[in-house]
Amino acid sequence: MGEDDRRCFKPGAGKTEYFKDCPTCPEMVVVPSGHFAMGSPPDEPNRRETEDPRHRVVIGRPFAVGRFAVTRGEFAAFVGEANYPMGANCRTFEEGRVEVRAGRSYRDAGFPQDDRHPAVCVFWSDAKAFVTWLSKKTHKGYRLLSEAEREFVTRAGTTTPFWWGRSITARQANFDGNYTYAGGSAEGEYRQRTVPVDSFKANTWGLYNVHGNVWDWTEDCWNANYNGAPTDGSAWISGDCSRRVVRGGAWDTFPWILRSAHRDRGFAVGRISVQGFRLARTL
Repeated sequence: MGEDDRRCFKPGAGKTEYFKDCPTCPEMVVVPSGHFAMGSPPDEPNRRETEDPRHRVVIGRPFAVGRFAVTRGEFAAFVGEANYPMGANCRTFEEGRVEVRAGRSYRDAGFPQDDRHPAVCVFWSDAKAFVTWLSKKTHKGYRLLSEAEREFVTRAGTTTPFWWGRSITARQANFDGNYTYAGGSAEGEYRQRTVPVDSFKANTWGLYNVHGNVWDWTEDCWNANYNGAPTDGSAWISGDCSRRVVRGGAWDTFPWILRSAHRDRGFAVGRISVQGFRLARTL
């Protein structure tokens, strides 16, 4: 697909097949078209009113999505090639306090990382600048996922709180393992930092860490529920656009926050050490 999209990939075969549009580009997998019930059912433990009303969404065409969150190495290549100004302050959790700290950025988020860890301390506008740069570099249609697309690829055809089932442990995802999920889980490790993007098991469409590790920015503006939401998989670009929808949960969050249906918002101009992003690409 890096050459005029002529190579054929079977949608949903991302567990074994992926492509890159350039040697340093993110790895992408093709996901199928389809439909799903967006939101949580009434009996799902820890569901929130923001996940109502549950509604049918139709994804009309296959598209490509990042196999992993954008890595620190990939983001550093963008900053260097584009001469992009990132500044040097980020909200981090250190010494028992969450606060904005000078000298913190995607280069140093207050905990050990290497270039295979997800990029963090990223504004929504930083993520948008990245996809614009990559689209120009490759002449391909990179973008952020819509909120609906993010839930669609997380579920990968499933209807349970997590793509693997109804329970969760710290052996399956990176979150605050001091807490258990009401749907059934055991206490476990709290790593207090990111892990490499290829940690744990990929879902059935070949995507890693769709639950936990870092939040993903989406294209959507924040709305408190789904009343009036698009049903065609497109981004909802009205509402409170100073805050953008984030999905997936992160290394510091409770296990119920990692549910496929859970949605939250982040200030578009906020850099924080739990926030990253994942790419989509139009085929």
